[in-house]
Amino acid sequence: MRISYSAFDTYQNCPLKYKYQNIDKIKTPKSKEAVFGSVLHDTMKFIHTPGILSPTLDQAMEHFSNVWNPGVFENADEERAAFSQGVKIIQDYYQKNNPADFNIVTLESRFQIEIGPTDNKHIISGIIDRIDRVGDGFEIIDYKTTKKMPTQEKVDHDIQLTVYLQAFLSLYPKEIANLGNLKVSLYFLKHGVKLSAPRTEEQLQETEKVFLETIQLIEEQKFEPHVSPLCAWCGYQNICPMWKHKFKEARKIDTTEINAAIAEFIDLRSAMILTKERLGKLQEIIAQYMEQEGVERVFGESGIIATTLRKTYKYDEKRLREILEPLQHWEDVLKVDGIALKNILGVLPLPAQKEVEKAKIVDKETKSLSVKKK
Repeated sequence: MRISYSAFDTYQNCPLKYKYQNIDKIKTPKSKEAVFGSVLHDTMKFIHTPGILSPTLDQAMEHFSNVWNPGVFENADEERAAFSQGVKIIQDYYQKNNPADFNIVTLESRFQIEIGPTDNKHIISGIIDRIDRVGDGFEIIDYKTTKKMPTQEKVDHDIQLTVYLQAFLSLYPKEIANLGNLKVSLYFLKHGVKLSAPRTEEQLQETEKVFLETIQLIEEQKFEPHVSPLCAWCGYQNICPMWKHKFKEARKIDTTEINAAIAEFIDLRSAMILTKERLGKLQEIIAQYMEQEGVERVFGESGIIATTLRKTYKYDEKRLREILEPLQHWEDVLKVDGIALKNILGVLPLPAQKEVEKAKIVDKETKSLSVKKK
């Protein structure tokens, strides 16, 4: 199959969104955040397009104004604030960077790389924002317009950058012998900060494995929804089983019994005065309704009720010690404790992270309804 990095990233965040977007091909309007990022990427390409003379700050600002799209913003105040932020980003970029100082190899380079065994090949595609010639090597740069800047450790293990390096090496295969002089970087435009890291051959191989594992899950049609803060920017809420009940009026779903049950359940649950018998009856009514409608959450006037699947895990202590002790992290755990493991998991090499996940098994599983009051 063919998969882009952005589609891979979508699956990692929410498999069901991947299905809506890439299999069902359901179109949604482009978000204002995505439009803002596209305009800045376009302006960065204009700034660094090779020529006799590099564009001045005034020329860059003029280009930014010409490609600006005010129509995606909710009101004039929001549009002005976003435009001002874009202006500040470009000004800050020129203060810290002289476009004439860079030896640009290519901008917005499209790529396709093959992965997998000979009899089952897959293609990863994407676009690299920028490749520079730097001294005896090269630097692969991707621009980010996110508000939050990650830690250096996350950049050290960033899968997107590893894929981009693989794409670069597919174009310049002899550079694998020069891997020590190649680096990958994320430039965070809102912060004016660039974070860089090297890569190893082991990381390249491990990233290919991660992609192949994700492709296998897609081929097995595993598309469970994931609720996260990213849901606030998702255009599929009205059809997602985790959110679609919120849009029941548009779907003409309205029964006196279920609305009364939701309201009573939320009010009495929060007041802690509900008897076990009544709580069980309300839960049964709501659970039957949720199963009938194929939704995981229901939205009432006073809050949200969600089906919660609780899993508890235990770890094979001997296996974990074999993984963590050579990495000098066993002492950090002290005992097989989920919180301690979570604290060190993000800084472990990717192969070790995968091994730890394999050592985790479901201990028990329970289902209940959780409440979030408005």
